This record gives sequence, C-alpha cells and structure tokens, in this order.
Amino acid sequence: MALDENNPKEATRWVRVDRLERQLKDYVEISLKLIWQRQAIFLSATLLAAFYFDPSLALACYSGVVFTEVLDLILARRMSKWHDHSPKTAKRFLFFVVLNTFLSACAISMFVIVIALQQHSGGHFTPLFFLFAAALFAAMNNHQMIGVLAVRLGLYLVAFLFIALMDIWRLAPPLSSPAWLEFFTTVFVAYFIIDFSIVFLRLYKAGLRQLEKLKREHQRTKIAYEAKSQFLSTVSHELRTPLTSIKGSLDLVNSQALGPVPEKIQPVLGIAAKNSKRLATLIDDLLDLQKIEAREMEFNFRTMDLNKLALDAKDASQGYASTLRSAIATELPDGEVLIMGDESRLMQVMANLISNALKFSDEGGTVVVQVAKLGDRGRISVLDRGVGIPENSKEKVFGQFSQVDASDKRKVGGTGLGMNITRRIVQEHGGDIDYVSEVGLGTTFFVEFDLKPEGDDL
Repeated sequence: MALDENNPKEATRWVRVDRLERQLKDYVEISLKLIWQRQAIFLSATLLAAFYFDPSLALACYSGVVFTEVLDLILARRMSKWHDHSPKTAKRFLFFVVLNTFLSACAISMFVIVIALQQHSGGHFTPLFFLFAAALFAAMNNHQMIGVLAVRLGLYLVAFLFIALMDIWRLAPPLSSPAWLEFFTTVFVAYFIIDFSIVFLRLYKAGLRQLEKLKREHQRTKIAYEAKSQFLSTVSHELRTPLTSIKGSLDLVNSQALGPVPEKIQPVLGIAAKNSKRLATLIDDLLDLQKIEAREMEFNFRTMDLNKLALDAKDASQGYASTLRSAIATELPDGEVLIMGDESRLMQVMANLISNALKFSDEGGTVVVQVAKLGDRGRISVLDRGVGIPENSKEKVFGQFSQVDASDKRKVGGTGLGMNITRRIVQEHGGDIDYVSEVGLGTTFFVEFDLKPEGDDL
C-alpha cells in the first residue's frame, strides 16, 4: 500500500490500517511464542487446585481454559497467513481476538472464583495470587491493543472484587476486620496492575510510533534513491555518446592523423584529451556503481587461474606504467590457482589495484603482483613502495567519491569510485579485500577468493 502524502485523509487512513495490522501481528507473534509458557502456568495451577480442593471442579475449569487456548491458537495460525493488507480482514480478525479474549478471561476468572468459593472464609491467597499472576502476565504480554487488554483486565478486576467482597457480603464484619483489610489490599493490587499495564501500553505505542516514522523515512529514502539512480543512469548515458565523439576527435587530432598540429596548440589539446579520458572513466564508474546498487550487474562465473589473471593484468597495465616511468613485476607459484570468477570483472579489479599502486609509487619504482595459495583460499596481492596510506583511512579508501590525501605525491587524479566498485565486485565473488600499509614505505592490497573445489568441472 503506497502512502500519498499529498492526501491527508488517505495518509491518516493508511497509518490507522497499518497500525492495526502491526498490532494484530504483534499480538499473534507473542501469543505463539508464549503458548507453552501459558500452558505450564495453567497446568501447575490446576494440579495445586486438584490436590487441595475439588479435583473434578479443577479439571472442569482447566478444560474451559484449554478450550479458549485452542481457539486462540487456531486464530493465531490463521492470522499468521494473512498477507492481503485488507482493512476488512483486519477488523474481522480484531473482532475474533476480542471475542477470544473475553472467553479466555471468563474461563480464568471462573477458575479462580471456583477455588475461592471452596474456601469457607478468609485466606483467599491462592485464588487471588493466581488472578494477580494472570493479570500481570496480560499486562506484560497483551498490551498491543488497548481494547483487548481492557476486556481482559476488566473481567479480572470483576473477579478480584467478587472474591474480596465475598466474605464481607456473607459475614458483614466490622471495618477493622481482616476481611476489609483483604478487600482494600485487593483494590490496591488492582490499581497497581492497571498502572503497570498503562506503562507497558505507553512504551509499546511509543515504539510503534517510532516504527511508523522509520517506515515513512524509509519510503522517502527509497523514492529519493530510485530518483537518484535514474538520474545518474540517464545523465551518464546521455553524456557518454557526445563525450566518446569528443574524445575520439581529440585522439585523432593529437595523433596528427588529420595533419600537423601547431606546437602552441598541442599542450591545450593534450589537457583536453586527458580530461576527456577522466570524464569517460567517471561515467563508466557511475554506470557500474548504479548497476551494482540496482543489482543489475551481470556476472559470468567460470573456472579461471589467478596466475593467468595476474599476467593478463600486468600486460594490460604495462602501457600506463610506461607513462609513469614505472615497472610491473609478477611473482607466481608453481601450478594453477583455480577459482570461480568473472574474468572481465576481476580484470577490472586488477586494473584498479595496479593503477592505484602505480599512481602512488615513486617514479622509476616497481609494482609487484603476487599470487599465493593460503589453505583453501587463493590470494592475489599488489605491492608498491610508494607514499603509503595513513592509519584509520579505510573508510576513505573504500568509500564513494572519497580519496586518501596523498599530497603532491599523487601523480594522477581519480573519480573516488574505483576502490568502492572494486570492493563490491570482490564481494559479489564471495571474496575479501583489504590492505596493509605504512606511511613512507608502501602499501599492499590483497584480494582473497575460495579455491575451486577439486573435481568440480563447472
């Protein structure tokens, strides 16, 4: 059911229906959870009553209580299957909940009254305590709906007063007698239970209001998130086509395929080409991020070798390393290190890790790509001897649109999305990504995946 905030009547109606449904389902959940606890209490009370009073009356009263418990259980199971969010269904269930509550409270009240009637005078501690326990149990566990709680406690209050007034009516004792003391004590206990119930009811309503507020905020956030995703997707696609054309034209001019370029113009064209490439990278990252968040990024998992992935990633990044006058080396184990992965996506991961290592390395440095087996996992690491990462920077490293400040050591800028996308791709593979670093000495990023089980030829 969608909430139309521009229609106050519809919004109010939605809140009322949703609140009633939530209260009914909470009532059912508590009823089902406590069913065996209630049965243990009823059975214990019955055994005591059967031993010290009339066994046949105790069993008859217990049968009535069990009958109402069965009705409650049937109703609870029907409500647990209710998913149509219909106001009519909610009202029908509410009617049966109130009816079952009335029958249950009558059965329990009759039980304790029968016990009290078997005592000739005074000392009604046992039935009053049973009734007090039942009222306290209701106050703690049936506070989801004030109407239901009022019906149960109202009947218990009538039973309380009947037992307390029974001796006064039969014996007409003076005001100073124990019978009147018992009556006033019973009234005090009844007041305590009512006050206790109100406290639980207020706490529950406060929690319910907070839950409703969170639901409204969640719905607003969801709408805003969908609008943001749609905006990013639309803008990114609309920008990609003209930017591809601009970048292609600049590359043609810079390659002098269209003729010689005057020296004065070459630096300007070089800057334009460089920035167009950065914009293209940003658009690609935004589209990847949007796909991942919308769970639309496709993965084609196949058996692959981490050794081959390391070598392919090295070859793919060699040109970029040359522009920074750096080198890439590999350290590979003997034999294959097989995992299940999407090769194109893991190449994207390696490209991000290697390009980051190159960017933050000193000129003339060497980035090392290592592969190793660690028990039932395969690890691929990228080491550099660059500026390092300060402590407590993990949120910046893997966050969105964030970069660790590397001062003037950073040769090339970035979108601030690469490592975030890298981590999400690794997580989609069921892997882990982390790093160890020391400022001034370098950084090692490593990614671990579960090895392919032997004999699995998928």
